[in-house]
Amino acid sequence: MRSADLLALDATTLSRRIAAREVSCRELMTATLARIEALNPRFNAIVSLRDPAQSLAEADERDAQLARGERLGWMHGFPLAVKDLSHAAGLPTSMGSPLAPRTPARADSLHVARARNAGAIVIGKTNTPEFGLGSHTYNTVFGTTLNAFDPTKSAGGSSGGAAVALALGMLPVADGSDMMGSLRNPAAFNNVIGFRPSRGRVPGSPDEELFFQQLGSEGPMARTVEDAARLLSVQAGFDRRVPLSLPGGLPAPDALQLKGDTKGLRIGWLGSIWPDLPLAPGVRELCERALKTFSDLGCVVEPCELDVPREQNWTAWLHLRQMLVGGKLGAVYADPALRKRLKPEAQWEVEQSLKLDAAAIYRATVYRSNVFRAFVRVFETFDFVAAPTAQVFPFDAQLPWPDKVGDVASDTYHRWMEIVTPFTLAGLPTLNLRAGFGDGGLPMGLQLAGPIHGDLEVLRLGSAYDKSCEWRDVHPPVLDELPA
Repeated sequence: MRSADLLALDATTLSRRIAAREVSCRELMTATLARIEALNPRFNAIVSLRDPAQSLAEADERDAQLARGERLGWMHGFPLAVKDLSHAAGLPTSMGSPLAPRTPARADSLHVARARNAGAIVIGKTNTPEFGLGSHTYNTVFGTTLNAFDPTKSAGGSSGGAAVALALGMLPVADGSDMMGSLRNPAAFNNVIGFRPSRGRVPGSPDEELFFQQLGSEGPMARTVEDAARLLSVQAGFDRRVPLSLPGGLPAPDALQLKGDTKGLRIGWLGSIWPDLPLAPGVRELCERALKTFSDLGCVVEPCELDVPREQNWTAWLHLRQMLVGGKLGAVYADPALRKRLKPEAQWEVEQSLKLDAAAIYRATVYRSNVFRAFVRVFETFDFVAAPTAQVFPFDAQLPWPDKVGDVASDTYHRWMEIVTPFTLAGLPTLNLRAGFGDGGLPMGLQLAGPIHGDLEVLRLGSAYDKSCEWRDVHPPVLDELPA
């Protein structure tokens, strides 16, 4: 099989062909490393790449296991690059920061260990902004990751390296994490799939704070919803070291079925969620046209409202995020020599956290509860809700962040990402789906969310949409320039 055809296979098909020994793990690894060599210098998606000889030797071992009738799991032989906020044994965890130690991690993060146990071969890391702050993947350690469809534009973030690697065929699936849309925004910006699971579905790292870290979540990214669901099946499941992780998981990857009846399902269209939340010209219109795919599937799509004040949502978001970032980076900020090496946005988060008191944090948790209760009321009428994934199209990669959305100035570095925050605060399973391309030829996404713990139902409807939408097979133009 030609390398281009091999790397274009969806991960579900690829897994089956490897299991049937129709495609060898070495063949896949060779094609993957060649694609990375050809495109990564231009797009900068993958960092800390392992010695290719080591990755090829591990691929040979995977082939030898298959020859002995041994298959580790759904990811047997898959090259995997881990988001550089998570640990992968033997590789440094830079977190995009010059302050991070460059020594190799001694152990895998939990979701990485689960991927290895399912047969994945870790070949490197994917680029991320410093400490994952901001939905634009640039840092002073590795530089800027560029959009797969236009390398003058932002790739989104903080899972920007993962999204670009997927779009360019450098990886069959990818892990990511999401606090403020970091599995959703970069997926939207690069025409791929990103899924933020219900809070606790994928356990976080057991070596961090265990009870208050409830905004961020690891999750899957892929080129199809079905592939994302199978990777989630690998990642998900209770771990006794992580008390807020959910008992039970999803069916095993090879047993996962996403077929289901879509007729009569009710989808509430939230639009911009609040009337005064700005969107760049064309975003709303593009997403509303994409809703027709749901109607074609027999769904009923109607406008709806989230009955919670925008300012309550934003206050909850600001204060809870500031508490968490301040707790994590406070000691670094306290050292003047280290503080000046933090990006300005990180310094701002810590400075704001120092102004908080217990009453402010309690009020933020009440406001967060109000956001959740507002969604509960919506789901009394609707089975799912939808909204644009981002408020802006991919922007100039040289900008640190958009200073305005439409004609509305941004008062913080992350105000342009506000549309993802209510789904995070409520802990809902939220899937980025392809919404098409704007007038400038740049991708946009659509968030599809369901009730808490309704991950499988969201993925089922999302898969039906994904298979029916016209943008599934649109790939970055640079792939047409590559030799077969």
